Amino acid sequence: MQNNLDYIKSAVYIVGAGPGDPELLTVKAQKLLAVADVILFADSLVPEQILHLCREDAEMIGTANKTLEEILALTIERVRSQHKSVVRLHSGDPSLYSAVHEQIHLLAEANIPFEVIPGISAFQAAAAKLKIELTVPGLVQTIILTRISGRTEVPAKEELATLAAHQASLCLYLSARHVENAQAKLLEHYPSETPIAICYRLGWPDEKIRVVPLHNMAACTHEEKLIRTTLYLISPALLPATGRSRLYHPKHNHLFRSSHK
Repeated sequence: MQNNLDYIKSAVYIVGAGPGDPELLTVKAQKLLAVADVILFADSLVPEQILHLCREDAEMIGTANKTLEEILALTIERVRSQHKSVVRLHSGDPSLYSAVHEQIHLLAEANIPFEVIPGISAFQAAAAKLKIELTVPGLVQTIILTRISGRTEVPAKEELATLAAHQASLCLYLSARHVENAQAKLLEHYPSETPIAICYRLGWPDEKIRVVPLHNMAACTHEEKLIRTTLYLISPALLPATGRSRLYHPKHNHLFRSSHK
């Protein structure tokens, strides 16, 4: 794979680093990391092994201790004054819980060119590690990505108990610090023996995955001392299932295949 990007320019590239495994980066993300002049990275969320893909002489700036205003000032100065290419490296996918909404609007207001490069989210990595499909025919066909209210409040119509009523494949982010509350709300609608997966730092060297009954969700979280970087996956898909998609069924016809009697 060639690393050179002929089209890279003085601009901001908001890149999803995925859950942690460098091999789960998109090809485009790898290429950008290899050539960018400046890397602004969330040092509390992006593992060091991903940074090994960057240019040796790239300017590396951790942002865990910086405000949005400080990050934006650095970004604008590097692009506008120094005419450099800047990668803003986020964990997971930028479209989910990444705080890029305000960055995008402020970059647009400042007339700074930018591009967003997606990444794999933790819920996708979790399903792959667990070797399950989150939409099993006849069992569950909906995936809900959400969080519980904490320092950042969730709109009232999106409260966890309301969403749990669907009994869909529910992927719960940013909730380990409020796990007792989350467990109580989930138990209002899911049976207590519903298996859940507790996934900590997926793709990192110290990754942990525990599958326990829902009523043990809080206890297991505390036993493992998990307070951050934890995804909870609550889904009927974790149960043994025999559902089959119609797509490849011999009796199902579609545009590219006639049915077999």
